Amino acid sequence: MFDGLSDKLQQVFARLRGSGRRISEQDVNESLRAIRVALLEADVALEAVKALTQAIREQAVGEKVLESVRPGDMVVKIVQDEIARLLGASDTAIRYRTEGPTVILMCGLQGSGKTTTCAKLARLLASRDGRKPLLAAADLKRPAAIAQLQTLGRELGFPVYSEAVADPVRVCTGAVKHARAEGRDLVILDTAGRLHVDEELMREIKAVHAALSPDETLLVLDAMTGQDAVRSARAFHETLPLDGLILTKLDSDTRGGAALSLRHATGRPIKFAGVGEQLDKLEEFHPDRMAGRILGMGDIVSLVEKAQQAISAEQAADMQEKLLENRFTLDDFLEQLQSVKKMGKLKDIMSLLPGVGAAMKDMELDDKELVHIEAFLRSMTPQERQRVELLDGSRRRRIAQGAGLQVQALNQFLNQYKLMQKMMSQVSKGGGGLVAGMKRMMGMGGLPAQALAQLPEEPRLPAPPLDRAARSLLRQQRKELKARRKRSRGR
Repeated sequence: MFDGLSDKLQQVFARLRGSGRRISEQDVNESLRAIRVALLEADVALEAVKALTQAIREQAVGEKVLESVRPGDMVVKIVQDEIARLLGASDTAIRYRTEGPTVILMCGLQGSGKTTTCAKLARLLASRDGRKPLLAAADLKRPAAIAQLQTLGRELGFPVYSEAVADPVRVCTGAVKHARAEGRDLVILDTAGRLHVDEELMREIKAVHAALSPDETLLVLDAMTGQDAVRSARAFHETLPLDGLILTKLDSDTRGGAALSLRHATGRPIKFAGVGEQLDKLEEFHPDRMAGRILGMGDIVSLVEKAQQAISAEQAADMQEKLLENRFTLDDFLEQLQSVKKMGKLKDIMSLLPGVGAAMKDMELDDKELVHIEAFLRSMTPQERQRVELLDGSRRRRIAQGAGLQVQALNQFLNQYKLMQKMMSQVSKGGGGLVAGMKRMMGMGGLPAQALAQLPEEPRLPAPPLDRAARSLLRQQRKELKARRKRSRGR
């Protein structure tokens, strides 16, 4: 996302860093002109561009920056902070009622992905906040909107309320009554949209809002429509008391104009962002993290959160111990492979690493490679996965045939696995580098050689040895895990 804007800003920062230990006011002015052009080309609203560049100028031109040891880096930090401020403070909370069902009214134009977003939001709030959602099919204008919501509800296991009437107010009121009777504590109203803002749409939305007084009114917008999304947001904001915005198709938005303009235009926070078609691809919107992505700095916090969702603390501790003691088998590799698949596509995962996303933006990572590796592993017997040295020629031919692939591909995977084992052995003894090891491991997932070559290098410093204190800590963690398992069995 935001590839074009990110590239242009990276060029500006490269010039600043290359200008020497100090930067002049002229350097700042030239950089601001380049930043202004980059933002306007990204379809950011002119008012937002003016506010952002003025705020950067006020902080970047002064003794604090000009006398800094690394003034170029200081300006980059200022730009990041101001972009985060332009995007607004993080606000992903939902105001839940203490009694009765909480009502969320979803509004937006046709084509914005509103109906699918209703289902995604229900899934997110059910998993994040433990809510029991009911979806209300109140979009009575678009053909098949009710059927679409019912299909999504069945897929997620959430009930969908609908009535064979032409009155959306009646449908929404009936949905709230039904939720109360069924013990559902959350109602998400999928209201009608139009191809563009018109009086009929606004009159209908206002009637629903007046009848139900929803706890949250969220506007769904297509990030790829740029300034059209900003104009739509202003029109809805003038009609309804919006509580927040949801941006869809943010993963496909290469410019970023809507995301960077909406908070400034409406004063309302972007609460959530759609980053894919699947029903689990709705994320909380964090301005500071998004600013880091825009500036090509990655998003380690989001990466860690994805990993925590896919890998339990117990799994992580077990794997840490096995890697330390060089007991990492193909069974362990299969377990980790399944966890990685839960985190999403390889390219999406890698884009969150600082410096890696830019190097890989024009490269395609084939997730089928992970499928091939899993096919190899599942074609092996448990004994073969534990003892890779058993894999002679006949066994390899059988495994390749079972996976429907060539023996050469299996041999390549096994060679990379042995290389990873060797690398892990070096790390456990205090040798080897993190980036070099990461490159080898990613090569096992099908990362192209040209992408590996472009990944950032680390300082050529010896890795610190794992001392007795570190080993003792790991042993203690293992004992705690065993004690926890024993207590759990005792219950």
